[in-house]
Amino acid sequence: MRASHADRERTVDVLKAGYAEGRLSLAEYEQRMGRAHQAQTYGELHALIADLPQGPMAVPAPAPQYAHPYQPAVPRTFLPPPPQTNNSAVGALVCGVLTPFYGVTAIPAVILGHKARAEIRRTGEKGEGMAMAGLVLGWLTIGVAALVLLAIVVIAAASP
Repeated sequence: MRASHADRERTVDVLKAGYAEGRLSLAEYEQRMGRAHQAQTYGELHALIADLPQGPMAVPAPAPQYAHPYQPAVPRTFLPPPPQTNNSAVGALVCGVLTPFYGVTAIPAVILGHKARAEIRRTGEKGEGMAMAGLVLGWLTIGVAALVLLAIVVIAAASP
């Protein structure tokens, strides 16, 4: 059923009380307030205040008997999304792993590794280990190639 403006205001009042009582952090309060003002149905409004008391209560409300034992205490709606793995980190690792077979992938591994580490620091994504592995494999391959090239030049210069 569609919610009215008065329904949204009642939900906002419950959220204000929850924040004032210390039941909500400022970030969660602001997030729920934004969702309350955008809610279109009673179900959306109820999900915003389901874990908050909605008036004076002498005893906390009993837990529902149908709850799943592995269900999180906070509704999934309010949990932040899990961090994603950085795509550049995956690319750096793939290029780093391929360097023994195709030496030319060492340079993209280094470039993607540096790019991924910068993006991970900025966005908080996962994949730091993959980016570092791609960087190490890329630089090792470049170093070995430079040593082999140097050895070839030294041997060619020493030959009469």
